[in-house]
Amino acid sequence: MPELLSATVDLAHFTTSQPTLTTTDGLVLRPWAVSDAPEVYAAFQDPAIQRWHVRTAESVAQVESWIEQWRTAWQRGDGQWAVTAAGELAGRIGLRHSDLGEGATELAYWTAPAWRGRAIAPRAASFLTEWAFTDPGFERVQLRHSVHNEASCRVAAKCGFAFEGTLRGAGRHADGRHDMHLHARLAADRTVR
Repeated sequence: MPELLSATVDLAHFTTSQPTLTTTDGLVLRPWAVSDAPEVYAAFQDPAIQRWHVRTAESVAQVESWIEQWRTAWQRGDGQWAVTAAGELAGRIGLRHSDLGEGATELAYWTAPAWRGRAIAPRAASFLTEWAFTDPGFERVQLRHSVHNEASCRVAAKCGFAFEGTLRGAGRHADGRHDMHLHARLAADRTVR
């Protein structure tokens, strides 16, 4: 059966190499390299990262397999970037659960412990959200976080993501299911800001 509407975001956009993106304030968002695995492993030993993520890093080899998955996700319309500052790994930012037909994607991020307090997450999130609207042409970027994760709530607010509500029991964490806050920005919001 033919589609009633064509896809909002063309998958052909993701047939080229994943780009390296540079913000105006010095952050570099680059595709992950397997050589980043030891630093990602170290970051995932941090209690704050462990608290807000389902997965745990048991070994550098396991993280290497994650990086391979992150690199191949680009072909499906998802992108995962290493966020670097002054040449050092400062965190991760990504677009996931992308629905090219609907033109919607979800932002995910974490900041390495040594880089917290320097606005790495909001700077990278603002930049990548704008890129998602203008380059591949997504119309909606959302983010979800545990209702207990106040730092992520602040990131969403700093980046202009509107609070849309609470999703009951929608996130799994090490200590059980959490209610999740849902925030979103629309490409159309940029014309009214």
